[in-house]
Amino acid sequence: MTLYHQPVMAKECIEGLAIREEGTYVDVTFGGGGHSRLILQHLGDKGHLLGFDQDEDAVGNVLEDSRFTFVAANFKYLKRFLKLHGISKVDGILADLGVSSHQFDEGSRGFSYRFDHQLDMRMNVKDEVTAAKVVNEYSADYLQQMFSQYGEVRNAKSLALRIVEQRSIRKIETIGDLLAVIEPLIRGQRHRYLAQVFQAIRIEVNEEITALHELLEQSLDVLKDGGRLVVISYHSIEDRIVKNFFKTGNIEGRVEKDFYGNITRPFKLITRKAVVPKEEEIIENSRARSAKLRIAEKI
Repeated sequence: MTLYHQPVMAKECIEGLAIREEGTYVDVTFGGGGHSRLILQHLGDKGHLLGFDQDEDAVGNVLEDSRFTFVAANFKYLKRFLKLHGISKVDGILADLGVSSHQFDEGSRGFSYRFDHQLDMRMNVKDEVTAAKVVNEYSADYLQQMFSQYGEVRNAKSLALRIVEQRSIRKIETIGDLLAVIEPLIRGQRHRYLAQVFQAIRIEVNEEITALHELLEQSLDVLKDGGRLVVISYHSIEDRIVKNFFKTGNIEGRVEKDFYGNITRPFKLITRKAVVPKEEEIIENSRARSAKLRIAEKI
């Protein structure tokens, strides 16, 4: 059996949560349950952990533990489901953003350009928008903005125009179809370019940035004073959002002041700079290479 997902910076995450034995915690990206298992090891009989995941495949990893509750939903519904389970405040929230190893390695999910399957990329297979819908139906202007903003693709305009041109000749249905369209426009390292393009499409399909915004904003309402928010991101877009929010309490990074001109901050930064994986971990798990960990405590 292959590992569903190897938890990144596990030791640093657990230490960052500063787990209290009787506390209530949330792993909003349950996946293979790697981080959740470690959290449970630090909880006492009265402690509780909720694990969120919208991917149906994650259900097979649910932990048989009376202190654990699995929530089959996107973490953007955090507050709603906590209320449903009679929980108003929690002691800590952990988010390991991005795509799991399982999702990347399961070719039929369409997350990786290594496999030729249908263009899908949905984390929740019940959602209507697929990668095929994005590349075949979205306007050139929207595609350009998407590739530029979510993938930081340098020739985003040329790529968007080529996709629109080619799809008018033949529908782009598979990963192979998309690669054939992209190949002539690849600039620089092929792996990096394709990773940027696929990242942009995946973020759009799953509305990842919107979901992150909602998670962060809801965290202020559900965290107890002294509660910890631990976030691992894998690209500069997410990391910038998390950094801004931790420093100012808003997505834009807008500094706010009270009546007397004092800067108001809802968090105390536990990590002044992003923590990155040690070289040994990167050697063991190459997907940890781009990870950045930030930890904040609600004041």
